[in-house]
Amino acid sequence: MRKKWTIVGRTDPSDQAFAERLGISPFLAGILRRREITDEQEAKAFLYPERFQAYYDPFMMKDMDRAVARIRRAIEASEKIVVYGDYDVDGITATTLLVRALRRLGAVVDCYIPDRQEGYGLHQESLQKLADDGAGLVVTVDCGIAGTAEIDAMRGVLDLVVTDHHLPGETLPDAVAVVDPHRADCEYPFKDLAGVGVAFKLCQALFREIRNEEFEDDLEIAALGTVADIVPLRSENRKLVKRGLACMKETKLKGLRQLIEVAGLGGKDISSGQVGFVLAPRLNAAGRLETAMRGVELLLTEDEERAKDIALTLSELNSERQQIEADILEQAKKQLASVDTAAARTLVIVGKNWHPGVIGIVASRLVDLYYRPTIVVSIQDGEGKGSCRSIKGFHLFDALTSAKDTLVQFGGHEMAAGLTVLPENIDALRAALDAYAETHMKEEDYVPCLALESELRPEEITTDLVTELSNLEPYGMANPRPLFGSFGVKGLDVRVIGREGQHLKFLMESGAQPIQAIGWNMAEKSVMVDRGPVDIAYMPEINEWNGKISLQCKLSELRSSEGRSPILTRDILADIYRALKKMTKIPENMESVARECGVNDSTAKTALRIFEELGLVVPDVGGFRLAPAPKQKLHLEDSETYRKSVIERQ
Repeated sequence: MRKKWTIVGRTDPSDQAFAERLGISPFLAGILRRREITDEQEAKAFLYPERFQAYYDPFMMKDMDRAVARIRRAIEASEKIVVYGDYDVDGITATTLLVRALRRLGAVVDCYIPDRQEGYGLHQESLQKLADDGAGLVVTVDCGIAGTAEIDAMRGVLDLVVTDHHLPGETLPDAVAVVDPHRADCEYPFKDLAGVGVAFKLCQALFREIRNEEFEDDLEIAALGTVADIVPLRSENRKLVKRGLACMKETKLKGLRQLIEVAGLGGKDISSGQVGFVLAPRLNAAGRLETAMRGVELLLTEDEERAKDIALTLSELNSERQQIEADILEQAKKQLASVDTAAARTLVIVGKNWHPGVIGIVASRLVDLYYRPTIVVSIQDGEGKGSCRSIKGFHLFDALTSAKDTLVQFGGHEMAAGLTVLPENIDALRAALDAYAETHMKEEDYVPCLALESELRPEEITTDLVTELSNLEPYGMANPRPLFGSFGVKGLDVRVIGREGQHLKFLMESGAQPIQAIGWNMAEKSVMVDRGPVDIAYMPEINEWNGKISLQCKLSELRSSEGRSPILTRDILADIYRALKKMTKIPENMESVARECGVNDSTAKTALRIFEELGLVVPDVGGFRLAPAPKQKLHLEDSETYRKSVIERQ
């Protein structure tokens, strides 16, 4: 699907002063501003979270005191505690983190995670079995907030402490304690912790109360789960991930170290991207195809050989998962061949006996292909299990709430959710979701947008700039890796590389020395680069190869420049006009105006043509000058050039 390219970055007079106060460049200050970070202390906490981001008091979380009191009583009485988790990476890491912490506090503790066949969340039969096996207290992590009926059924049999980060329903479970920052009556200042983040806060509270110590152990586990669960990397999440990633390279956890080795990352600095796309899928494979308890065992084991065996098994399971995923994706695409996906508001795809462990990934792939809110349902034993993925503007949890009469159960977030539905209700579910989309979505919401920070020409890239940009890491939700655009690029020495000839490599003219561009899995676009010119969306980076260090551009998107129309919005035109008002003489080439306003030269020149057609500027010797202020209100639509530019380039 073709994307709309939009340059979001515009300079602002405040950037210079903000940059001076922080000791950074105006370029970086502008990026922070576009992330709505304009307070000096907030900026320091964002750029340097390990130094300036404080942990919030865990007891600010509603019911944390009750949870700690009940767990402490269980520890002192040697009562058996079971940590009950979820089968994704967030649940696996949250379970591991709490079990390790409780063991250090002297607790008698075990853990339990249902498999995907059993389904997400609490199950009365499983809780009863845990009670029969001697458990007196169950502490949930990354689940439980929707377990009202199950907890009611266990009253008098088993005590439950719920810790979760999912959105509550209308009624909270009647547990000993319900610790969830999304509770309406919870005043905790940061709501976006992952399940492992809430478990970390519980560990902080326990160690402070029982040992009068600050808990900062197992940060790499907390980072792994936080990145994998795709929660906003702001505030405490950012601190957990930044510090946790630093711990991963030298981790003492035998299982995690073996997982890193098997993934080919041994001895390397590990980024959030490598956690999300390399480590997490391997750990997730346990819960998707087998049992998530295998992942917990990996992270808990102290046996080096056992750790190695499990890590290898998980890597093999991940390869198997990839093949199953590819097969289901192909079936889903064939099913959609008879659907007008361009006109569809939502996509609901149904298959029999599709593996429930991979349908979430398939849903994500379909969103990438068709850019529609997507639900993939697998029918097994007369019941449908569905995984849901969304696009910006379509709030999945709210949409499913509007369709709750068609569902057995559901839960999740704005962008991802899970559900159970009876086969006979799938058409009604599809209709309810379409009705929600009709009232909450506009046509333009269905056009994927590639947001570029600003235009950055190859000759403007420096080692200092790339080094400074690294302060924005770790990247993730609410802090995407910034992409920059360069337009009308001519490629030199265009080559296809890789063992299977799948990658693209070429040189771009850049002042004294050309800069290399690399496009992974873009080999088919080599002909386009040869024909040139092209537009590129990229991230500048430092490449180290055979002891040599050089600058390069890692491509995200690439398209032909031919027929490209400039991006123009009212806001951008207003910015450009304000820049012109400061000039005594307006240059015809508009390069300086383009740089100041963070747009490309073509856009600036088109804006000048619009202003001329509206009578706002007039030709002058060597360029243009502003005309006297108009007496009547002008309308942009009176400019023919503007009317032609209303449809943004695709």
